[in-house]
Amino acid sequence: MKLFDPHIHMTSRTTADYEAMAAAGIAAVIEPAFWLGQPRTHVGSFEDYFASLVGWEPFRASQFGIRHFCTIALNPKEANDERLAAGVVALLPRYLAKDGVVAVGEVGYDEQTPIEDRWFAEQLALARRFGLPALVHTPHRDKKRGTERSLALVREVGFPEERVLIDHNNEETLPLVLRTGCWAGHSIYPNSKMDEPRMAALVRQYGSERILINSAADWGISDPLKVPKTVAVMRAQGIAEDTIEAIAWRNPVAFFAQSGRLVLDDAGGPPDAFAGNTVRRG
Repeated sequence: MKLFDPHIHMTSRTTADYEAMAAAGIAAVIEPAFWLGQPRTHVGSFEDYFASLVGWEPFRASQFGIRHFCTIALNPKEANDERLAAGVVALLPRYLAKDGVVAVGEVGYDEQTPIEDRWFAEQLALARRFGLPALVHTPHRDKKRGTERSLALVREVGFPEERVLIDHNNEETLPLVLRTGCWAGHSIYPNSKMDEPRMAALVRQYGSERILINSAADWGISDPLKVPKTVAVMRAQGIAEDTIEAIAWRNPVAFFAQSGRLVLDDAGGPPDAFAGNTVRRG
């Protein structure tokens, strides 16, 4: 079974991680734009970062036969920096037009401030303009209220719910999302968010419709193999193979295919980290 990790921050991972992911069956990944562990202080820092997401990372992934796509946005954590926010959002159209960009994201909430409302709404408008779906980050604190607020804003601006992926769900928020037309992502983490047995329990309760899983692996304690590990737990618990395949492959393909840019042909043949040693420019 081919596996898809639709939310993983490979900028923070090593080449050895790509090698292990390929060996575990991961054939495609999506890397959402996020913060870099400390606040950026210049719009140009975002520009260089976005260029790496559409150029360097797809090349690095291709060395191991993995298809790499990305989503581009001003992330919620940095949306509160009024010195930078307008300049970064003005930069986005240049990158939202690029082939490997399959959604606008991560957008949504961190501290749930009025300025986050503004940039969330403006970036949904950009998603509409470029015909892209939207990947929505739900906050680590007060997640239920942040999820409700995200769903309310999507309705308020009239963005199509079927083109929205609400991410980082848990037992409390998943029912809220499934009552709408939005899709529901779940980040499987070693010490927080969601673990493999809890995810398997949710799948037994709710099935597979509009449900995705990801590793969200980043700078912190995280694991880029959480998708295959969750598949193994679901399989061990007797969850039907068709259900597992929907969650770990067909659903992310169906959601991000709405961009019209999800090309899943061969990414580069057999792994060879030393061949084709050229960086594709964004």
